[in-house]
Order: sequence, then C-alpha cells, then structure tokens
Amino acid sequence: MTLETAVREELEKGEVLRPAIPVLSCPIAASLEVLGKKWTLEILRDIGMRKYERFSQLLESVDGISPRLLSRRLRELEASGLVRRIEEPATPKKVVWKFTEKGWDTLPILMSYVAFGSKYFPERVFPDGQPREMKEMYPAPIVEKFFVPLNVEEQKAAHAGRGKEVALAKVQAAANW
Repeated sequence: MTLETAVREELEKGEVLRPAIPVLSCPIAASLEVLGKKWTLEILRDIGMRKYERFSQLLESVDGISPRLLSRRLRELEASGLVRRIEEPATPKKVVWKFTEKGWDTLPILMSYVAFGSKYFPERVFPDGQPREMKEMYPAPIVEKFFVPLNVEEQKAAHAGRGKEVALAKVQAAANW
C-alpha cells in the first residue's frame, strides 16, 4: 500500500503524526525491545508461518544462529508472551514452541516485511529479480487478511526499463527467506 496522495501531501507540508493521548515512551521502541533483536523475526516467521516448532528445526532454519542464542531468544519470546513452550508427553521428552495470541498478532508485522522486501528488494528475494504482489506469493484466500497491499507496478516498470538480469547463483534459495 502506498500512502494516498492527499495524506502524503499533508505529511510533506509539515503535518505531524502525534498520539492524541499521553504516552510514557515510543510504542515503536517498546516493540523493538523484543522484536528488534537479531534473529527474532526469523524465529517468529518459522514458528508462525512455516510451522517449525522443534528446536532442531529452528536451529537448522535460522542461518547463522548458535544453539545457545536460539535458546536465549526462545526464552525471551516466551517471557514476552509471544510463544509458549509445550512439553509433549512422549519418551523421550518432546518440546515444541507455539505462538500465543500475542504471537499471532506478529503475523501482520511479518507480512509487512514480506511485502516490503518483495517490492523493494526483489533481486535479493526472487530468482528473476522481479517485484511481486502479496496475492501472487500467497494465493490461498486464508492469508489475504494479512496482506499489505504495496503496489509493485512502478517497481516492475523500473526493473523492466533497466533490463537488469539477476544471476541465479546470487539469489538465496527460497527456503532461506
């Protein structure tokens, strides 16, 4: 979604976005205290979007994270109320990590990152380097309510005009996004 022209014009003229009620601190800063730590969004992506719920799955999926740091991030997410640790009755003991209600509320945030990266960094996201709309990436109707409608037509035209080709060797496999 791009900001409507009228809104953008008002903001460019000097209109300031201020809360109508008193706040103790910036809500963005408060959110970043939890979500802004390295690998946190990727861990949330894997638990919520990919259904990787086992420690070993997460460790394999989050490129570059150590077991110790993954354990720390999971405990921080649990303490923040975003995920819960569930010990399933089995021998040997099986532990899974699942979203809480608060965790599910991160899905629109994650999808915003997907939309932004798909529009503005397509050469790093897609083998052909072309921008994509959310509905093209996620055609299942169930996820439409989480779409961030960033129009990519202008970006597609810019990419086509440059005639830029992306070497497939430079593109990470889709499984690593």
